[in-house]
Amino acid sequence: MLALLIAPFVLQATAMLVDERVHHRRRGLPRWERVGHPLDTATAVACYAWLLGERPSQGSAGVYAALAAFSCLFVTKDEPMHATRCSAGEHWTHALLFVLHPCAFVAAGYLWWTGRMRGVIAAELVLTASFALYQIAYWNGPWRTHPTR
Repeated sequence: MLALLIAPFVLQATAMLVDERVHHRRRGLPRWERVGHPLDTATAVACYAWLLGERPSQGSAGVYAALAAFSCLFVTKDEPMHATRCSAGEHWTHALLFVLHPCAFVAAGYLWWTGRMRGVIAAELVLTASFALYQIAYWNGPWRTHPTR
Protein backbone atom coordinates (compact mmCIF):
# COMPACT_ATOMS: atom_id res chain seq x y z
CA MET A 1 0.00 0.00 0.00
CA LEU A 2 2.82 2.39 0.85
CA ALA A 3 4.38 1.93 -2.58
CA LEU A 4 1.07 2.82 -4.25
CA LEU A 5 0.84 6.00 -2.20
CA ILE A 6 4.40 7.11 -2.87
CA ALA A 7 4.48 6.10 -6.55
CA PRO A 8 2.63 9.20 -7.84
CA PHE A 9 5.18 11.48 -6.14
CA VAL A 10 8.16 9.57 -7.54
CA LEU A 11 6.68 9.31 -11.03
CA GLN A 12 5.69 12.98 -11.06
CA ALA A 13 9.16 14.05 -9.91
CA THR A 14 10.74 11.89 -12.62
CA ALA A 15 8.51 13.36 -15.34
CA MET A 16 9.22 16.89 -14.05
CA LEU A 17 12.94 16.16 -14.20
CA VAL A 18 12.63 15.03 -17.82
CA ASP A 19 10.53 18.08 -18.68
CA GLU A 20 12.97 20.44 -17.01
CA ARG A 21 16.33 18.89 -17.84
CA VAL A 22 15.56 17.73 -21.37
CA HIS A 23 12.71 19.65 -22.94
CA HIS A 24 12.99 23.06 -21.31
CA ARG A 25 16.73 23.26 -21.67
CA ARG A 26 16.59 22.13 -25.28
CA ARG A 27 14.15 24.81 -26.40
CA GLY A 28 14.65 27.49 -23.73
CA LEU A 29 11.81 29.22 -21.95
CA PRO A 30 10.22 32.51 -22.92
CA ARG A 31 9.32 34.97 -20.18
CA TRP A 32 5.70 33.76 -19.86
CA GLU A 33 6.98 30.28 -18.94
CA ARG A 34 9.79 31.56 -16.71
CA VAL A 35 7.06 33.28 -14.68
CA GLY A 36 4.25 30.76 -15.17
CA HIS A 37 6.04 27.56 -14.23
CA PRO A 38 6.96 28.71 -10.71
CA LEU A 39 3.33 29.80 -10.30
CA ASP A 40 2.22 26.29 -11.30
CA THR A 41 4.53 24.87 -8.65
CA ALA A 42 3.26 27.38 -6.09
CA THR A 43 -0.28 26.02 -6.50
CA ALA A 44 1.00 22.58 -5.50
CA VAL A 45 2.93 24.09 -2.57
CA ALA A 46 -0.33 25.67 -1.37
CA CYS A 47 -2.03 22.27 -1.40
CA TYR A 48 0.66 20.51 0.62
CA ALA A 49 0.97 23.44 3.03
CA TRP A 50 -2.79 23.32 3.61
CA LEU A 51 -2.58 19.65 4.54
CA LEU A 52 0.21 20.27 7.02
CA GLY A 53 -1.54 23.27 8.56
CA GLU A 54 -5.01 21.78 9.01
CA ARG A 55 -6.53 18.87 10.86
CA PRO A 56 -8.65 16.50 8.80
CA SER A 57 -12.31 17.51 8.77
CA GLN A 58 -15.04 17.71 6.17
CA GLY A 59 -14.51 21.45 5.84
CA SER A 60 -10.75 21.33 5.53
CA ALA A 61 -11.04 18.43 3.08
CA GLY A 62 -13.36 20.57 0.97
CA VAL A 63 -10.87 23.42 0.92
CA TYR A 64 -8.09 20.97 0.00
CA ALA A 65 -10.20 19.53 -2.82
CA ALA A 66 -10.80 23.06 -4.14
CA LEU A 67 -7.10 23.94 -3.94
CA ALA A 68 -6.14 20.69 -5.68
CA ALA A 69 -8.77 21.17 -8.41
CA PHE A 70 -7.56 24.73 -8.97
CA SER A 71 -3.96 23.52 -9.25
CA CYS A 72 -4.92 20.77 -11.71
CA LEU A 73 -6.67 23.33 -13.93
CA PHE A 74 -4.07 26.06 -13.48
CA VAL A 75 -1.19 23.91 -14.73
CA THR A 76 -2.96 23.52 -18.08
CA LYS A 77 -2.92 27.28 -18.74
CA ASP A 78 0.12 27.15 -21.03
CA GLU A 79 -1.08 24.40 -23.34
CA PRO A 80 -2.42 26.66 -26.09
CA MET A 81 1.04 28.25 -26.35
CA HIS A 82 2.80 24.89 -26.00
CA ALA A 83 0.82 23.59 -28.99
CA THR A 84 3.05 25.55 -31.35
CA ARG A 85 6.35 25.43 -29.44
CA CYS A 86 6.81 21.93 -28.03
CA SER A 87 8.00 18.67 -29.53
CA ALA A 88 5.87 15.53 -29.49
CA GLY A 89 8.03 14.21 -26.65
CA GLU A 90 7.40 17.27 -24.54
CA HIS A 91 3.66 17.04 -25.20
CA TRP A 92 3.73 13.42 -24.04
CA THR A 93 5.66 14.40 -20.91
CA HIS A 94 3.05 17.07 -20.19
CA ALA A 95 0.27 14.52 -20.65
CA LEU A 96 1.94 12.28 -18.05
CA LEU A 97 2.25 15.23 -15.69
CA PHE A 98 -1.43 16.11 -16.11
CA VAL A 99 -2.35 12.54 -15.14
CA LEU A 100 0.08 12.34 -12.23
CA HIS A 101 -0.74 15.76 -10.74
CA PRO A 102 -4.17 14.77 -9.37
CA CYS A 103 -2.87 11.31 -8.43
CA ALA A 104 -0.27 12.92 -6.16
CA PHE A 105 -2.96 15.10 -4.59
CA VAL A 106 -5.21 12.10 -3.97
CA ALA A 107 -2.33 10.20 -2.37
CA ALA A 108 -1.40 13.18 -0.18
CA GLY A 109 -5.04 13.68 0.78
CA TYR A 110 -5.38 10.03 1.77
CA LEU A 111 -2.22 10.17 3.90
CA TRP A 112 -3.49 13.35 5.56
CA TRP A 113 -7.01 12.04 6.15
CA THR A 114 -5.77 8.79 7.70
CA GLY A 115 -3.09 10.55 9.74
CA ARG A 116 -0.44 8.29 8.28
CA MET A 117 3.02 9.24 7.18
CA ARG A 118 2.76 12.98 7.71
CA GLY A 119 6.47 13.06 6.91
CA VAL A 120 5.74 12.14 3.29
CA ILE A 121 3.54 15.22 2.93
CA ALA A 122 6.17 17.37 4.66
CA ALA A 123 8.88 16.01 2.35
CA GLU A 124 6.70 16.69 -0.68
CA LEU A 125 6.14 20.25 0.53
CA VAL A 126 9.86 20.87 1.02
CA LEU A 127 10.82 19.29 -2.31
CA THR A 128 8.10 21.13 -4.23
CA ALA A 129 8.93 24.49 -2.63
CA SER A 130 12.62 23.87 -3.33
CA PHE A 131 11.80 23.14 -6.96
CA ALA A 132 9.87 26.43 -7.20
CA LEU A 133 12.89 28.31 -5.87
CA TYR A 134 15.12 26.49 -8.37
CA GLN A 135 12.73 27.43 -11.22
CA ILE A 136 12.83 31.07 -10.20
CA ALA A 137 16.59 31.20 -9.71
CA TYR A 138 17.68 29.12 -12.71
CA TRP A 139 15.36 30.59 -15.31
CA ASN A 140 15.29 34.18 -14.10
CA GLY A 141 18.70 34.77 -12.53
CA PRO A 142 21.07 37.30 -14.06
CA TRP A 143 23.64 34.54 -14.63
CA ARG A 144 21.47 32.49 -16.98
CA THR A 145 23.26 31.45 -20.15
CA HIS A 146 20.54 29.22 -21.64
CA PRO A 147 18.45 30.23 -24.62
CA THR A 148 15.08 31.89 -24.18
CA ARG A 149 12.65 32.32 -27.00
